[in-house]
Amino acid sequence: MSIRERRFFHEAPGRTGNTLLAYIALTKPRVIELLLVTAIPAMLLADRGTVNPLLILNTLVGGLLAAAGANTLNCVADADIDKVMKRTARRPLARESVPTRHALIFGLLLSVGSFAWLWWTTNLLSGLLAVATILFYVFVYTLLLKRRTSQNVVWGGAAGCMPVMIAWSAVTGTIQWPALVMFGVIFFWTPPHTWALAMRYKDDYKAAGVPMLPTVATERQVTKQILIYTWLTVLTTLVLALVTGWLYASVALLAGAWFLVMAHQLYSGVKRGEPVKPLRLFLQSNNYLAVVFCALAVDSALALPTLLH
Repeated sequence: MSIRERRFFHEAPGRTGNTLLAYIALTKPRVIELLLVTAIPAMLLADRGTVNPLLILNTLVGGLLAAAGANTLNCVADADIDKVMKRTARRPLARESVPTRHALIFGLLLSVGSFAWLWWTTNLLSGLLAVATILFYVFVYTLLLKRRTSQNVVWGGAAGCMPVMIAWSAVTGTIQWPALVMFGVIFFWTPPHTWALAMRYKDDYKAAGVPMLPTVATERQVTKQILIYTWLTVLTTLVLALVTGWLYASVALLAGAWFLVMAHQLYSGVKRGEPVKPLRLFLQSNNYLAVVFCALAVDSALALPTLLH
């Protein structure tokens, strides 16, 4: 065996591993965590007091494929601005570690697979909702809104709310008002969560020509909007107390107060002209959402007495 052949076989496993990691990175695994945090509680609430592990597993697999497909196609569409932004410069297409054509095919296969899997293992409505989510995220948010309006994450964030709708429909075959309320929780939570991050990386967004609110408005205007949407988030979580027990209601109230304190502190600091750390709100907002939805899952699994029953 020649030196070149020995080198090829020695380096091949490493190249294969790096390629695999690059394809996984295209799916944005950390973003998919939102699916796990919100979908399982939604299913438990829809089938309160009953746990169907197989249905939960099938729905999560289908939802994971949908989110992975949408995120991959988003990377394809945003490859040009990912190269410019420091925060995203290490993404696979920005580094050209995956051919764009291969990434596009990968994203399409994942998307088609999500529809087929959900239709086969749950119902047609769940599959169609997954398709609608992918199309909305790619065409409405990524291609239409993201580069044209500072309200991009407000309306585009609706795609991130869809896992609860898919999860609810997988159990019931319908969409009912508690699912819409959970949709509203994530819808109102998305702007303060995203704008807090954008405040930290506003120079990145400016360089890429993406009109995130912090790049076109003053810090005082941005933090005021963050505060408004935080209030809307917390109030919406309390609506779910109508169909949950005391455990969820208590946690939602306490966690909501904590979230509001952080948002008020950020707004007050900007008003006083003090240095602020918006990234803290971004990170803690993840914890807030996780705590609220975990409480919802436990409350639903235990089937604690509700206000409406």
